[in-house]
Amino acid sequence: MKVFLMFRDRDFFLSEKFSSLLEELVKDLELDILFEAMASGDDYLLKVAKTALLASLHDVDTIRYRQEILKDCLKNASVVRSMYTLAVETIETRKRAYLGGIFSHYPSSILSGALELLQLFVEQLKKLRNFADEYGARFESEGFTRLFGMLREELDDGYLSTVQEHLRELRFRKGVLLSASLRSGNVGNDYTLRQFPKYERNWMKTMWQKRPPVYSFSIDPRDENGARALSELRDRGLNSVANALAQSADHIVSFFEVLRLELAFYVGCLNLYERLIELGEPLAFPAPVPPNEKRYTARELYDPCLALMVRNKVVGNDLDASGKDLVIVTGANQGGKSTFLRSIGLAQLMMQCGMFVPAESLSASLCRKLFTHYRRREDATMKSGKLEEELKRMSDIVDELTPHAMVLFNESFSATNEREGSEIARQVVSALLEKNIRVFFVTHHYEFAHDFYTQRLNNALFLRAERGSEGQRTFKLVEGEPLQTSYGEDLYRDIFGESGSSSLRDKATSISESERLVSI
Repeated sequence: MKVFLMFRDRDFFLSEKFSSLLEELVKDLELDILFEAMASGDDYLLKVAKTALLASLHDVDTIRYRQEILKDCLKNASVVRSMYTLAVETIETRKRAYLGGIFSHYPSSILSGALELLQLFVEQLKKLRNFADEYGARFESEGFTRLFGMLREELDDGYLSTVQEHLRELRFRKGVLLSASLRSGNVGNDYTLRQFPKYERNWMKTMWQKRPPVYSFSIDPRDENGARALSELRDRGLNSVANALAQSADHIVSFFEVLRLELAFYVGCLNLYERLIELGEPLAFPAPVPPNEKRYTARELYDPCLALMVRNKVVGNDLDASGKDLVIVTGANQGGKSTFLRSIGLAQLMMQCGMFVPAESLSASLCRKLFTHYRRREDATMKSGKLEEELKRMSDIVDELTPHAMVLFNESFSATNEREGSEIARQVVSALLEKNIRVFFVTHHYEFAHDFYTQRLNNALFLRAERGSEGQRTFKLVEGEPLQTSYGEDLYRDIFGESGSSSLRDKATSISESERLVSI
């Protein structure tokens, strides 16, 4: 039996190791907040959420396959949670059950342990089949329709009844019937378990029914060596049956483990969905397209991690970057630029694992790989300077880049002066664009942004953090030409107020215009 709720034709596997670049991605996008919301305190759900989001899908069909299954889960949340609980209980039951027989070297002990497990598993399989019988008609997705159809077909009443009958027989309450051949020295060989012959139950016929001659012997209760010899003979005959039964138990356990693993992803999605809906945030199923279509249109796209952290609805942004390979974001400090960049990365990851996205609508091209290059704090060990560290991380990203990848830059190459930082950024971005890589770049380097703006590239989009006439932040991004200032004076006013000395205000204004110190 196969689950196939994550892929049409293969199982989903839990990954324990991630590359350093993926760990950087988790840190930059603050994905731990999203993972925790999906896990809701469950360590297993946490592992599954991390694996699923970081193992992006690259084909539209599989993404849509998961989307349809997730839509079924949202419509039947209680049923899906109950199925997940059943899978967890089955696996936990196995852990609590007596497993000494399974790991014993004696066939009789292996058989006894496997019988106990299989008896428990048959009851759990009945409950699982009941889900298909009772709720199967509510599900419309290809994945659940196939799963429930398989459960009804392979676990019908006739099959389960036959399994129960076999389990009763394998308890050997009447003893065991073995056959063997003799080889040289009258040594037994080819020990085989046999089924007892079935006689007529009519006692009159049984009395006169001719039976084959039987030669028997008895062992004295105090004959330990004789009892041990008989036990060894019995184990030889039971060996193949015990192994087959143990393998059957392992197969059923494996099925429930895969069921738990694949349902865990959807339970995590349900947890996240409920948290965001409770905050009043919009959620939508995106329309993914192949990478070469270069599409990106979004309405009310927001950062779900920020919403979960502040426990309130946050501002979303509209974006039309279809046909654009480069998006440069400039503008006022604390205007929502970094938050917008995170929303781009989070939506891309959520879309490419088959989830809903934090927006009213989204249609976007898939990317082969997603990378982040964010500004870091000063190296406390002083083993390298900030610029050297930035360049090294950029080199690591380049080593793994492929066409149709996406790179998110946030205040990159700002560890040096305006001219050098702008030139490094310009050369890096130009090289990426030549290799057909999509770039989102949040920057305070006016020379860098203005240089690309003056080129009037058809594949470039320039956004600016909106600022009200009184310096208030709307956290909205609008299309516009890069400006030389990030309005550091607004921050000064918020901190020191209007009564501060004019010389300090002049200095704060000068700093903001030079774009050297204020970059929040």
